[in-house]
Amino acid sequence: MLCEMNTATSPPHDPAARVGFLNQPTRHLFFTGKGGVGKTSLSTATALALADAGRRVLLVSTDAASNLDEMLGIELRNTPVPVPGAPGLAVLNIDPDVAAESYRQRVLAQMGEGASADERATVREQLSGACTTEIASFDEFSSLLADAAAAWDHVVFDTAPTGHTLRLLSLPKAWTGFLRDNDRGASCLGPHSGLKMQEARFQAALDALGDAAQTTVVLVTRPERGAIAEAARTSVELRTLGLDNQRLAINGVFHASARDDAVALAIEALGQQALAELPAVLRAQPQDQVPLRAFDTVGLPALRALLQPGAGPALPAAAAAPAAADAAALPGLAALADELAAAGHGLVMVMGKGGVGKTTIAAALALGLVQRGHSVHLSTTDPAAHLADTLNGSADGPVDGLRVSRIDPAVETRRYIDKIMAAKAPRLDAQEQALLLEDLQSPCTEEVAVFHAFSRIVSEARSAFVVLDTAPTGHSMLLMDATGAYHRQMTREFEGHGAARVVTPLMRLQDGSTTKIILVTLPEATPVSQAAALQDDLRRAHIEPYAWLLNKSVLAAGTHDPLLAARLAGERRQIGRLQGGLAKRLFALPWLATPPVGVAELSRLARA
Repeated sequence: MLCEMNTATSPPHDPAARVGFLNQPTRHLFFTGKGGVGKTSLSTATALALADAGRRVLLVSTDAASNLDEMLGIELRNTPVPVPGAPGLAVLNIDPDVAAESYRQRVLAQMGEGASADERATVREQLSGACTTEIASFDEFSSLLADAAAAWDHVVFDTAPTGHTLRLLSLPKAWTGFLRDNDRGASCLGPHSGLKMQEARFQAALDALGDAAQTTVVLVTRPERGAIAEAARTSVELRTLGLDNQRLAINGVFHASARDDAVALAIEALGQQALAELPAVLRAQPQDQVPLRAFDTVGLPALRALLQPGAGPALPAAAAAPAAADAAALPGLAALADELAAAGHGLVMVMGKGGVGKTTIAAALALGLVQRGHSVHLSTTDPAAHLADTLNGSADGPVDGLRVSRIDPAVETRRYIDKIMAAKAPRLDAQEQALLLEDLQSPCTEEVAVFHAFSRIVSEARSAFVVLDTAPTGHSMLLMDATGAYHRQMTREFEGHGAARVVTPLMRLQDGSTTKIILVTLPEATPVSQAAALQDDLRRAHIEPYAWLLNKSVLAAGTHDPLLAARLAGERRQIGRLQGGLAKRLFALPWLATPPVGVAELSRLARA
């Protein structure tokens, strides 16, 4: 059952009384954490329980790759959608594209009737980049914080994985500071009038986030060292932003019932060890433990059962699962490394939902390519940056032939600003230089700088191997949007002037002989569905994934523990989906009793 510490009291008949984080009196509940820890499941179950208790609840997803539509069986929109079967509950997804167009229309409307067609066209062009998409999404988020109080008793936020969420939650402070003494605006957001109309809303969002009486942050983790370490880092960073009202939810706590099952005992032991080593910053927080469930959290019955001890929908019979090859019979990571090495060079991008093991797979493939005689640049676009932890988890030293880097937003922003100032400052007087530097202090600059760093790394794949560990799906798609926007800009500028000689980063990603995209998933319904949606998005951009990799397959590891065995039926269904047409090439990596951390352990995964 749920382990609750420091619980507020609630009426016995109230469904919300079962879980500590449901008893918070605050209006805003943020669920955040590493990808794959169960933020969407817990936030949705929480919103549902609060609605069942008679409260008016708005559930908001800030994740561009949200799977709330699958979990609730409804079509997500940028406006609240009532959830059938759950009176009082509505769901809203902040769609970046819809938000960006709405933002453009509002800014253009501020220009007035006197603006010429050319002036409007110029502003629309300024508002076509990825930075505008980000600020538009943030604008929607700020509006919900500032304006939703009258309509809802609670607003529950299901956030994107940690790196993207920290960026989102830091924007109120960043933009409030930028706008306070700025009388000119920012080029990527349009005229100053379009920005000033948002300043009061941004300040209200900043005030709401820092008010412990209004906002509670639920740090979601699993009993795994990596997820716990990220929760601890997130806790500290959120406190620096003024979000002090925090509590901890540990999801998926497993206790083996078959004491003769080596796999089950190993899973239990790893979890208990991780919990025993809980960092002090997390030990000091109120805590809830949610047990591992045998069922997928899809549909209202499963979501209601998630937070109720002993409850759960009827489990499907294993025999009813569609026929699928044994996961143990699928080719492994070594076979994938062999195929990639045959090209001699190229870009390998490892993509997927947060928490599926992208960093582990990227590092193992990079080491596998080094073992096969190639020089490799291994880098990451993930703001949460787990690559160093994954590689340096042991006493292993540097690896000959492997160069490791990180696209650090802060470092890249400084580099970009220095480059622009060095190029333009000599032609400007002191006042003009000061104005240019002020404009470059805008939070927009970070998105542009990260894209330029990404482009540099992509270009290296022309003559060597580059392996990119990408950010979780939603954040990666924003980077893909920036890549597409740059491609359109270049083709427009060079149209009729040697456009055929222009090779943009997008064109390199579309070239299957140069770029190999590996979609990583867990054998569970939500990660597979999200990877399938990502594949669709990539194909719309004329980028074809090379292969899928099924990670942490318990079916391949072998187990007979009752709870794990019940989950195997779901795993077989997901393998059937993948083999039924989703994946052109499918590889698998079994669940490992020893976490693959450090060069030695990672090298074994793709050993030639």
